[in-house]
Amino acid sequence: MKIKENDLLPNSEVFVLEKGEPTKKNIEYFFKNKKVILLGLPGAFTSVCSYKHLPGYVNMYDSFKEKGIDHIVCVSVNDPFVMNAWGMQNKVSNKIVMIGDPFLNFTKDIGADVDKSARGLGIRSNRYSMFVNDMRVIKLKEENDTGSCEISAAENFLELI
Repeated sequence: MKIKENDLLPNSEVFVLEKGEPTKKNIEYFFKNKKVILLGLPGAFTSVCSYKHLPGYVNMYDSFKEKGIDHIVCVSVNDPFVMNAWGMQNKVSNKIVMIGDPFLNFTKDIGADVDKSARGLGIRSNRYSMFVNDMRVIKLKEENDTGSCEISAAENFLELI
């Protein structure tokens, strides 16, 4: 990844589903003046994302809140309808904000894009977890392989903040 600890997040455009409609938002909307955990995942409904990465943060939501985290945000290179459906399936409720980055604006701006065409997935995001305070990256853990979720897993990342 090109973004590093102490860097500011780029104010890229992403999408959320609001009242059933895709709505464009800038990253600043979610991160300005807030302490946020950001999960970057290769894709909604993919195996490691669905069985470990996202559910871990759902299950440990209260532990992150106890550390003063305002929000947990999940971003993937899917559209906001898919992100919403995936969030519903994982019962994220109001615990995690599900953001779609279908055009890879944010993913490419931070240098997290990875080519998974050989697996039939196209360009995706690498797997990472970030602690961001008022747009500044405080802690960043990126997996070496998108199929792994160890250093970016909720229980391991919680210990770092």
